Amino acid sequence: MSLTKNRLLLLAFTLSFAACTNMAKQSGNGTDSLHHIVQHYYDEKMLLFPLDATMNGEHQYDGLLQIDISEHFRQRLDSFYTRYLQSLQGIDTASLAPNDLISYLMLLREVSIGKEGLRFPDNLMPFQQFWGMTLTLPQLGSGTGAQPFKNKEDYEKFIHRMKTFAEWTDTAIVNMRKGMATGYVLPKTLVVKMIPQMADLSKKDTGNVFYAPLKTLPAALDSNARLQLKNEYTATIEQYVLPSYAKLKQFLQSEYLAKARTSSGLDSLPNGKEWYAYLIRSWTTTTLTPDEIFATGEKEVARIRGEMETVKTSTGFKGDLPAFFNFLRTDKQFKIFSTPGQVLDSFRAIKDKIMPRVEQMYGHLPRTGFEVRQTEAFRAASASAEYMQGSADGTRPGVFYVPILNPKEFGYTGMECLFLHEAIPGHHFQISIQQENDSLPKFRRFNWIGAYGEGYALYCESLGKELGLYTNPYMYFGRLGDEIHRAIRLVVDVGLHSKGWTREQAIKYMLDNEPLSEQEATAEIERYMAIPAQALSYKIGEMKIRELRNKYAQQLGNKFNIKDFHDELLGDGCVPLSVLEEKMARRFK
Repeated sequence: MSLTKNRLLLLAFTLSFAACTNMAKQSGNGTDSLHHIVQHYYDEKMLLFPLDATMNGEHQYDGLLQIDISEHFRQRLDSFYTRYLQSLQGIDTASLAPNDLISYLMLLREVSIGKEGLRFPDNLMPFQQFWGMTLTLPQLGSGTGAQPFKNKEDYEKFIHRMKTFAEWTDTAIVNMRKGMATGYVLPKTLVVKMIPQMADLSKKDTGNVFYAPLKTLPAALDSNARLQLKNEYTATIEQYVLPSYAKLKQFLQSEYLAKARTSSGLDSLPNGKEWYAYLIRSWTTTTLTPDEIFATGEKEVARIRGEMETVKTSTGFKGDLPAFFNFLRTDKQFKIFSTPGQVLDSFRAIKDKIMPRVEQMYGHLPRTGFEVRQTEAFRAASASAEYMQGSADGTRPGVFYVPILNPKEFGYTGMECLFLHEAIPGHHFQISIQQENDSLPKFRRFNWIGAYGEGYALYCESLGKELGLYTNPYMYFGRLGDEIHRAIRLVVDVGLHSKGWTREQAIKYMLDNEPLSEQEATAEIERYMAIPAQALSYKIGEMKIRELRNKYAQQLGNKFNIKDFHDELLGDGCVPLSVLEEKMARRFK
């Protein structure tokens, strides 16, 4: 799609939206006006964020890659949010049905917090070792992700994206130089991890993930057309993509690293404390202060450590808790794998074991397919296990990705709770059910709110015993290890970004309180350094969901039905925690 057509589309959206806004102000029917507004919002947002459109299965913009870190784009985004804030002022909320009121509240929150976030210059630190365009593009270009590679047009669309990435790269370097001049730079320890990523993605060899789609060129093309497409695709990789990653590597290594900061937290940046407070509101959907979160974390760590002591004692182990952690990390009885395939098969066996009981606890099961895969080599070293959503139309399954650097060192004690969180009934159920629910407006079907989504997935870890898992003390201790891990996050994330903690101080706190290797703890702490406040959402959300379940189980007694609770919990997709509390109260009053 040409840039001219892109601008014409945006103009058409704007003019259509203006009419929609006038209707909202003039019409007494708030419901009809809101439906128009939320649909226009989603459509315009997909043009602004075409990679999100691809992830959502909306393929009309698969050839676009917005330079979303440019000042021009941020100005457009500010205007976009302002227009929708103004339009919502014309809605009569008193006339809205409960589900429409949820849509109104969610859209109001999304555009308000989106506009507020533009006050902070995150575009001056446009990528890091964990997230960013530099890692998203190869995932899309791998041929196994959300970007389709079914016909010649699909390949041509990604060719266009690869060419635009060169412009994105130049913008990123300009922005990072501005950051160097104004004090907005990444921690040095993160930059060290980014350099080898850029080096690997700049290599001109068939092992580079960008070449993978060339192995599956469309069979419908004749030999000449296939050769022409192969040559054009290869030339784009080698003229635009590989030089861009090489340029980023060189810039990071020879220029940026020397200017990167030695501090670990956001509070060391200009306006950093205010920025972190904003990110807490954004990620947790609460008004909790850093000190309140820190205190909650310390309390939860102490509680879970007490339960860990009880489990340790039950195994007959004679040493203290740190010694037990070391025992779990290093003893050969917990290292039972020799190949990546064995690790993946063990995760698949967990699914087979739990599904009969899952069906007793959930009335509504997703239709979307599900797979377990090993994380790609180009990002495995810095990746955590994760879930990648499937497509709403069912053509692409949801995927549970597992990074396996060395299967002989892959401990099994945490596998059950990890599967419950990332896969079933965690992210796969929640995201798939949300996407499949076509009674929701699209902006809600494809929305993500960390406190709800991650909170629910962490809640799912607590269902293990009900699902027939955690049958030996070591597996249950693995579950406690994951639970304390999320409680520790409340302490170390706030410590890093609000209390002046160093990276090393945070790593030590983590190692003192859970059975992780130093390598694992370091990767986790550096993740929190890279994406402040994101890690807070898990425990904050989980505590709210567990509180609601306990409340209604106690209130309803024998009338409490766990299927009804879970179906209501998941039925409206991701919602802010305050909205969740209100809607559950309406259902179970």
